Amino acid sequence: MKVNRVLLIVVVFASVTSCKKSDVEFEQYYNQGEILYTKYCSNCHQKNGKGLGLLYPPLDRSDFMDEHFDEVLCIIRNGKSTPTVVNGKTFEQPMKGVTALTDLDIAEIATYIYNTWDHKRGIVDVNEVTEKMKACE
Repeated sequence: MKVNRVLLIVVVFASVTSCKKSDVEFEQYYNQGEILYTKYCSNCHQKNGKGLGLLYPPLDRSDFMDEHFDEVLCIIRNGKSTPTVVNGKTFEQPMKGVTALTDLDIAEIATYIYNTWDHKRGIVDVNEVTEKMKACE
């Protein structure tokens, strides 16, 4: 009986500890992503993610973001020169990429934009971004 109780305590402690690490990591990615988004993205997509008329598409309530996760990651770094259809509206303004962003920067921005407004994806891990970036090259 005592062994089971000790084992239960160890399992609960391990679960709580890993949960806290994950929560802390998410907060770090999210907070840094907000800073990077404000610096590199909000001028066009706006702080509230609503975009700017038919010039710059919204990130808030964006079917494009929901359906093109891998492409969004590539666009952040490499930009996009062809028209983009978001929520049935065509946006023809080219988007410049930010080639200086690291995979970690992109993971943090993606964590922010995919967990703000109507998106709830969870952390976008840097390793996932590194893997997805290979398809962008």
